[in-house]
Order: sequence, then C-alpha cells, then structure tokens
Amino acid sequence: MKTLQKFILPVLILAAVFLVYKFYFDKSTELGSYSDFDPNNSAVKEIRVQLLAERGIEQHGSEVSFYTADNNGKIVQVAGELVLPEGFEKAKVIILKGHLSQGGFHAHEVLID
Repeated sequence: MKTLQKFILPVLILAAVFLVYKFYFDKSTELGSYSDFDPNNSAVKEIRVQLLAERGIEQHGSEVSFYTADNNGKIVQVAGELVLPEGFEKAKVIILKGHLSQGGFHAHEVLID
C-alpha cells in the first residue's frame, strides 16, 4: 500500500504537466474559425486559414488584399499593409495575425504554415 501511495503524486503531476502542454503550448494543425472573432474587438489574435489564391491577390502600393477560408468554409477578404512572405502565392495554409472588422479581416502579419 505504501508503494502505491508513493506513485500517486508523481503520476498526478505528470498528468497535469501533460494537460498544460497539450492545451496551452501544443500548436494545432487544424484550421481556425472566424466565428471565434468579435468584429467589435480590435485585439490582435492568430488564426490558421486556407489561402484562396485562385480568387486573386491584389496589391495597391503597400496595401494587400486576398481571400481565405476557415474550417467552416466561410470566405473572408483579408486586407492590410503587409509584406508577404516568399512563396506566399503557392501556400495552401497560412497563419494570420490580426482582427476581424466589419469589412473583413485586417491582418497585421502573415506567415506561411
């Protein structure tokens, strides 16, 4: 019985560490959802989305706009003063950092996944 009691606390600690890692630090490979964003909140958040390059990528000076789709299939226009990473046009999934606005998604940074 004493040996069983010695293993209970370490097992509980390991389980807690695993849960914290899994839900806080582990990056998901699934697409995000635009419905998680509030259009009235301008806090910069991160989202993984599918790039719809066939709909076009437009550049007007430093302003860039393109279309993306989330895990629900919702298509949203993304715009912002961005420097696009190399190979952006060929990317399937991208990571956006920005916020949802009334006219679409305002991106502050774009990364290739």
